[in-house]
Amino acid sequence: MPAIRLVTEIPGPRSRAIVARREAASSRGAAKLTPIAVASVQGATVTDVDGNVLLDFAGGIGALAVGHCPPDVVGALQEQASRLIHMCAIVSSYEPFVEVCELLNQVTPGDFPKKSVLLNSGAEAVEAAVKMARAYTGRQAVVVFEGAYHGRTNLTMAMTSKWALFKKGFGPFAPEVYRLPFPNLYRRPEEMSEEGFVAWAVEQLENAFIAQVDPSAVAAVVIEPVQGEGGFIPTPPRFLQRIRELCDQHGMVMVADEIQCGFGRTGRLFAVEHYGVTPDLITTGKSLAAGMPLAAVTGRAEIVDAPHPGGLGGTYSGNPLACVAAIQAIRTIREPAFLERAQAVGRRLRAHLERIQQAHPQVIGDVRGLGPMLVMELVTDPVTKTPHPALTQAITGETLKRGLITIRAGLYSNCVRFLPPLTVTDEELDEAMDVLAAAVDAAVQATAQAGGGSG
Repeated sequence: MPAIRLVTEIPGPRSRAIVARREAASSRGAAKLTPIAVASVQGATVTDVDGNVLLDFAGGIGALAVGHCPPDVVGALQEQASRLIHMCAIVSSYEPFVEVCELLNQVTPGDFPKKSVLLNSGAEAVEAAVKMARAYTGRQAVVVFEGAYHGRTNLTMAMTSKWALFKKGFGPFAPEVYRLPFPNLYRRPEEMSEEGFVAWAVEQLENAFIAQVDPSAVAAVVIEPVQGEGGFIPTPPRFLQRIRELCDQHGMVMVADEIQCGFGRTGRLFAVEHYGVTPDLITTGKSLAAGMPLAAVTGRAEIVDAPHPGGLGGTYSGNPLACVAAIQAIRTIREPAFLERAQAVGRRLRAHLERIQQAHPQVIGDVRGLGPMLVMELVTDPVTKTPHPALTQAITGETLKRGLITIRAGLYSNCVRFLPPLTVTDEELDEAMDVLAAAVDAAVQATAQAGGGSG
């Protein structure tokens, strides 16, 4: 039987009422990407308050690798809630906190002594990694890259690249952040080969450490192995390897931001495993705790220990409920069978997306990503590659009407990203892609009729 079951239009009347209450009661600055209100969830499906059942390919923006409400996580939360909801790890210790740190030290890349610190959000984790690097090196500068997304706090906004959506009106930003070009292979100059473009990007990287900031002033180089909000752009291997070499050469701390691309999202436990590169620190979040608010920094013990006691932490950091959810999630995701299934999901999803691209080569400029972390990039013309955010918005609207939740991504907001629970079945995936194909057909036709390009 189909997973999607629609009994009203989307959004239905009860969803519209709750969303209207939300808009009246809460800040418009807290964005909402769909106009539905959710009643319950399971696996890859969402039931809204009107009784419609939808497939979820947004996955909590990458937080639900193990799916909605996995029974082992639900059971662990229920048991933990009956015994200890909150104590504050600053006040005392409890075993779930310790076990999460031990597991992170075990599963993250690197054959060296490791420690972890637990936090509430990805932005907090990135800030903590910068604090560690600064304390360890005695330096201040932080190097980041165009297209990066690292968070919405003041420091992480300074590190984030997308101005209009995340930074407009919020300055001044934290100083000593240096942004370098990122080698987006899809948007390379037409006359350059991929190999030549990467070589040029490496030259620009090396030149930046002369022209922009001296390596002796740099505490950390922070990079997403696969850019998330930037449009699921995998870092070219040689570029990531050169960053590792430069960090080794100059004593800079290499930080891999795996908040979105970690924990099985690319078909391996961590995206850096595709590259054979080991960072000094790795930031994690999202799927780390199956949707519960938990993030972490894990890495070389001497770097993690560099801040003074009291320099890290927070009231809710490493909350017991989040920790028991993380224990179950890590145990599930690290299993070879789970990761093999994630890779199979990626292959099947990519095949569907490439088939849809073949049907609309004039507007689907690129299908890319690693494993099941994939996007379609929409353009007005395949030669000029002019971004087409209007078509992107139209497609996500059309999928929702048909019972499939999708969301945008990309520096130009012109990508449709796919972050399904990695527990999605083949039947659910195929059904979702049939919906996507119909939605793209409808959106392309409507956009062409409105004068916004053709497929």
